[in-house]
Amino acid sequence: MPNSEAHRNKEMINEDNKIVFTTEDGEEVTFFIEEETRINGTAYILVSDSDDDEANAYIFKDISADGDDLAEYVEVEDQEEFDAVAGIFRQMMDDVDIQ
Repeated sequence: MPNSEAHRNKEMINEDNKIVFTTEDGEEVTFFIEEETRINGTAYILVSDSDDDEANAYIFKDISADGDDLAEYVEVEDQEEFDAVAGIFRQMMDDVDIQ
């Protein structure tokens, strides 16, 4: 899912753990937030496209400034960064296969 971003209030976590991303084409896509972490001051979220066992997973990072009220997420595209963050999420969640 390249070239998509989402915004959400940094203080608010939706009670159903969903986040809506908007693609460059303006299409809204809903994801389920599986896990969140912060590494070296950067917030990352692991999301899936379904709550089924065979869902596709994606990793996004918050690129907003510290003082911003809204988080702005973009997909992690750098392979080295992706591998490092995926490793952290694998440790946090025993039953997830992130590729």
